[in-house]
Amino acid sequence: MKESKSDVLKLKKRGEDGNRVISLRIKEETLTEIDRIAKEVNYSRNELINIILEHGIRTIEIE
Repeated sequence: MKESKSDVLKLKKRGEDGNRVISLRIKEETLTEIDRIAKEVNYSRNELINIILEHGIRTIEIE
């Protein structure tokens, strides 16, 4: 069976999706709340943290 162009599986190298992996320190009670909310809205912890960060960046006011 000959493969057509549409059968080609294209993969990007890991880390080339515009995202970076970082480490951070976070208070235990904050993480507990993030996990609780993520479970309630059916998002992953990572998805929820990114949503919260993006919202914070868009709405922050520096005096």
